[in-house]
Amino acid sequence: MEIIENPNNRFRPTAGDAFGDSWTIMWKHFPTLLVVSILYMVITGVTGFGQWQADTFRWFMAPMALFAFLYGIFIAGPISYSVNWLYLKAIRGDEYEIRDMFAVFNKNYWNAVGANVVVSIIIGIGILFFIIPGIVLACRLAFVSYLVMDRDMELSQAIEMSWKMTRGYGVHIFLMGILATLVVLLGFIAFFVGIFIAVVWIQAAFATMYQAVVEEEGYFQ
Repeated sequence: MEIIENPNNRFRPTAGDAFGDSWTIMWKHFPTLLVVSILYMVITGVTGFGQWQADTFRWFMAPMALFAFLYGIFIAGPISYSVNWLYLKAIRGDEYEIRDMFAVFNKNYWNAVGANVVVSIIIGIGILFFIIPGIVLACRLAFVSYLVMDRDMELSQAIEMSWKMTRGYGVHIFLMGILATLVVLLGFIAFFVGIFIAVVWIQAAFATMYQAVVEEEGYFQ
């Protein structure tokens, strides 16, 4: 898809522009975004308690595994939607606070829970079919979390709208995934500090891509 530049738009919906624009913006908000990302890493770390190899699993671990599973569905997953929304607000220049990363509990919570589960299942099934369908589905459903939080959409609406919005932009989103992998590798090379910069940059870039498509196509105006 050829992207025609609109002089009224702040962002352009390409992989390179998303990372380039977000790099400048993220530094204006870096301390807050860093705190949010670290808190989210701590929150999601709990789900790791439910991951054991089959040969090391024992019956008494079942309650912990169940807790981790339910925690991922009802706590960690929905919070990821709030975190994405917080990044989007930062990209837009809107006011936000660290506590906004928990806004999902008072804003469209059950649709966030349902969307996170359904999207994960859809992508997981796609990956089982020779991986490529899973990648395609992941790219086309990349905007679901933003739509649930930003536009208060229901599960089915968010999936349908993400599919519509990403039409013609799937290649750019796929390239963003490749760039994100490279950014993470560079972050590891830079050791401790670098990986946190990488995490913040990647999340900011995907929020920028969503906003760029909204502006380019004139959605919600």
